[in-house]
Amino acid sequence: MGPNPTNDFSGMRSVPPTATAARRAEAVITLNDPEAGANRRLRMRVPGWPGSRPGQFLMISPGALAGVRRDDPLLPRPMAVFRESPGAEAEVEILYKVEGRGTALLAEAAVGERVRVVGPLGRPFPMPSAGEHVVVVGGGTGVASLYGLVAAAASGVRQTVVLGARSADDLMAREDFERTAAELHFTTEDGSLGEAGRVTDPLARVLAEADVASVYCCGPTPMMRACAELAAKHDVSCVVALENNMACGYGVCLGCAVPRVSGGYALVCRDGPVFDAREIAWEGLP
Repeated sequence: MGPNPTNDFSGMRSVPPTATAARRAEAVITLNDPEAGANRRLRMRVPGWPGSRPGQFLMISPGALAGVRRDDPLLPRPMAVFRESPGAEAEVEILYKVEGRGTALLAEAAVGERVRVVGPLGRPFPMPSAGEHVVVVGGGTGVASLYGLVAAAASGVRQTVVLGARSADDLMAREDFERTAAELHFTTEDGSLGEAGRVTDPLARVLAEADVASVYCCGPTPMMRACAELAAKHDVSCVVALENNMACGYGVCLGCAVPRVSGGYALVCRDGPVFDAREIAWEGLP
């Protein structure tokens, strides 16, 4: 049970960034509602949005422009593009967790107010090919990076999706994933939804029982590392979308550097956020 030779993810530099340059815009909020637990769903109308590819992200100001000082908080926040609608009046959705000053201010932004965004940024996921069986594993806010991949996959791709959270109340985007054609598995640490335990439990079973071409993963660093180790044990490619803190989003500040197995560092914003898991020196990550 080995990786598909036509889908070699070693050296993610072979995966090009979006062909359209990132845009700076003042986006108008059209929705900012509770999603699950401390999570929220924000939708905004972004003038001139060029469209993104699954796995890309944007940088967003921490709160509405009219209500937050530009220097407190100073830095924008990186957010995965969860979903978008095309056209001149394009709308972009993000999912986020309120866990600090910046996201708390963002949660207070009202419909009709404006936020500053830059995007899309980063290198996207390599899309699976028809006939392949892939496993998509998401934990916590990481599920936001994976929905576009699952929704955009070709009809001939078999997708087993494993989503995990602390409890049923903390799980993001459950109904969105349920509307896809993917085979869904849920895990919660308290057993309130699906299987009690962690996402690595069903992942291990699928890898042992099925012919899997690749694993796609996004979530907390320990979870991604565990998924990468399981995939390597079964000689299956694993692609991860790292969730590092960033200051600029396009490779100037060097604040999102991660160590490579081959030596040196990669920048998550510029060289990622999508990487072949075998490239990452996991022991060097916090």
